[in-house]
Amino acid sequence: MRHFGHIAPEIRKGLFHQEPGEFDADSPAGLLSAALGATLYSPATRPRLAQDILKQGGRGVVSMVLCLEDSIDDAEVDGAEANLVTQFAELAALSADPGSQAAGDLPLLFIRVRKPSQIPDLARRLGSSVSLLSGFVLPKFTEERGVPFLEALTAAELASGRRLFAMPVLESPELLHLESRADTLAGISRTVDKYRDRVLALRLGVTDFCSAYGLRRPPDMTAYDVHIVASVIADVVNMLGRADGTGFTVTGPVWEYFRHQERMFKPQLRSSPFLGRAEELRTALIEHDMDGLLREIALDRANGLLGKTCIHPSHVLPVHAMSVVSHEEFSDAQDILRPEKGGGGVMRSAYTNKMNEVKPHRAWAERTLQRAQVFGVAHADVGFVELLTAGLPG
Repeated sequence: MRHFGHIAPEIRKGLFHQEPGEFDADSPAGLLSAALGATLYSPATRPRLAQDILKQGGRGVVSMVLCLEDSIDDAEVDGAEANLVTQFAELAALSADPGSQAAGDLPLLFIRVRKPSQIPDLARRLGSSVSLLSGFVLPKFTEERGVPFLEALTAAELASGRRLFAMPVLESPELLHLESRADTLAGISRTVDKYRDRVLALRLGVTDFCSAYGLRRPPDMTAYDVHIVASVIADVVNMLGRADGTGFTVTGPVWEYFRHQERMFKPQLRSSPFLGRAEELRTALIEHDMDGLLREIALDRANGLLGKTCIHPSHVLPVHAMSVVSHEEFSDAQDILRPEKGGGGVMRSAYTNKMNEVKPHRAWAERTLQRAQVFGVAHADVGFVELLTAGLPG
């Protein structure tokens, strides 16, 4: 699979200076963690889940979480587990059919569980279709609660013979509350470092953070406008997202809105990038509260996050379009990482609009080239508007 793989090759060629690279469920963990992109959540109770997965894969989704936790009622868990087993068997049958394109369209699949015992149990019940599973999402992760989950994951991996990743969700009140945050973060850090080979990415549960204080951000504000939430995001990245080799990929929080809401503030999208044929796109984005999403994606990246939790298919393309490396970023990163510049120094950028300082900007440049590997590099005259427009259904 590849990002923007649902777009015709001739259109991709016109968009990308360097096309997004291919990857699959067996690719190296570092590559997969950067490639997760917009991870689409779906309740595990959906009766046509297998067909939903195929449809979303064909529309550009590369990672999905099938949820047994907060998205379903407590009374639905047993039925949802049984449904997962049935739907995975259907997916496996479709993938084995020589005339089917299912295998190429399947996203990376993860199951969000409630308790550790579900992990080995589900891996066993899936049988041979466990080969379609990439791992498990672990809720309300702390050191105390996380270790049993990771031990269960290790056991399931050994029993199934399948590499299985963990994606812990950082959403517990202990992490949010100031008096316990430092100790909780230190415990999480110890735990994920011990199981580093199995931890693919760390996910932020901002909805739970807001819940602890009876808050809900409106559609014209981002998570970074809610200061109590912004502070914990900053502390998570500070301790767990470092670029010195000790850090992990930390993904952006969910955007809850996908229908028009009454506004208090003016739209956040400037008109100039949308002049001409894209003006209708700007109007549509504003009407569906996507301008707030686009701003939050930009702030995610500025604050060290990569990828995003999504609860609606319409959020996927904006996340991916905003993740593509611009030609200017690519040019700067390449200049900074030139072998002859290994000793340091400073230079004017090729775009003659900024200073590139080799040593301080090296980690940024390395991360930028990793992002370019999976999301591609746009042509110099291509921006997110063109990427959004090209990726929309015809």
